[in-house]
Amino acid sequence: MGASLSGKQSTGRGRRRARPMADINVTPMVDVMLVLLIIFMVTAPLLTVGVPVDLPKSKAPALPGQDEPLVVSIRDNGDVYLNETKTDLTDLVPRLAAISQNNADARIFVRGDKSLAYGRIIEVMGAISSAGYKKVSLIAQLPDAPARH
Repeated sequence: MGASLSGKQSTGRGRRRARPMADINVTPMVDVMLVLLIIFMVTAPLLTVGVPVDLPKSKAPALPGQDEPLVVSIRDNGDVYLNETKTDLTDLVPRLAAISQNNADARIFVRGDKSLAYGRIIEVMGAISSAGYKKVSLIAQLPDAPARH
């Protein structure tokens, strides 16, 4: 049992033991943050519309687009919502014009409950189209995948 006066520990064979590093390894934290960023980027568009509507199912593919669309929802009782705000059909076009800044190329998605009369959906789409909006689309829900045996 020997003691060292220099403050450095030796292993007995003349080699010096390395001191532990006091730096923090940030690589795992960066990895977690990147995964969270991707999760939020994927889920954020799904959280934009909060009006519950039972959509009909369709096999048509989704439309590509870069900008944020405006969503007009029609509930089963005929109430019209612009994004999440309830509005009358007479106030719908002026509100769309204010939000889209009179951009006739703004994408507008119409979500209609599947139990709603088709005439009400056409009435709302007609009001939007007659205001000069060119990109008016219906939203449907993709059908569930068939069960494989």
